[in-house]
Amino acid sequence: MNIGILLSRDRDHSIDRLIEAAEKRGHFVRLINFAECFVKISQNDPQVHYRGGELITNLDAVIPRIYPGMTTFGTAVLRQLELLGFFPLNNSMSILRSRDKLRSLQILAKNGLPMPITGFAHSPQDTDDVIKSVGGAPIVIKLIEGMRGHGVVLADTHTAAKSVVNAFKELNADILVQEFIKESSGSDIRCVVLGNKVIAAMERTAVEGEFRANVHLGGQTKQIKITAEERAIAVRAAKVLGLDLAGVDMLRSKRGPLILEVNSSLGLKGIEAATGIDLADMIIEYIEKNAKPYTKRNTA
Repeated sequence: MNIGILLSRDRDHSIDRLIEAAEKRGHFVRLINFAECFVKISQNDPQVHYRGGELITNLDAVIPRIYPGMTTFGTAVLRQLELLGFFPLNNSMSILRSRDKLRSLQILAKNGLPMPITGFAHSPQDTDDVIKSVGGAPIVIKLIEGMRGHGVVLADTHTAAKSVVNAFKELNADILVQEFIKESSGSDIRCVVLGNKVIAAMERTAVEGEFRANVHLGGQTKQIKITAEERAIAVRAAKVLGLDLAGVDMLRSKRGPLILEVNSSLGLKGIEAATGIDLADMIIEYIEKNAKPYTKRNTA
């Protein structure tokens, strides 16, 4: 198979692992920097061009690795590749749903999935009320398009929370506020969903003095056995957002598992190291089973 990896910056560990797994299984991998692409939108002849006008053709599948800051353009290029008939591991619409934290939480809530109480407001005049609506301080404040724990702040008091919220608003940053789940004690669970299965799970624990458990911020990881309820919630969350591959982050609370967020471009390094599971190989195997060869589709 010919597999394209759609990226917007230099190769990282996860991309290297996907290339290694694909080549080991006999596939050809091509890296495509979508920032250097342009598209032709046409009723009968949609096209994607790359570097100097080269026409991108003959891909069987595309693995999107679209990072914040380039989401709109990256998903536009991916959508055009979908129009050409290339199989996407996570389609453009599912990525847009998951990347916008507010939108994804609204979709999850509509489908009855549990999460921390969340608030959102635009006017500074509503700051006091939106803080109270999630139970008051301490609260967690998040940038809607943040990633890897960046743009996430814990405010311990109402005064601090109000100052942080209004400071973000002064910068025209879209944020949401969430209740702080104290009993999680700086730990969360990352479940990797592929298709309709959880294929790996780990617990992440924040370093001392930090409440964010993200690996990129120094969080410690270990393999964990999740409950049947946690497994069902993770699979359901990925399904309602339309994701083939997802990292579903949850907290264990007094009222049961609560979804923090669902990631469409998860890193492999931390969870492969924690679990010993070859996730890259499983991802490529999933593509093999679900992508129809492009040449066969066009000669049928």
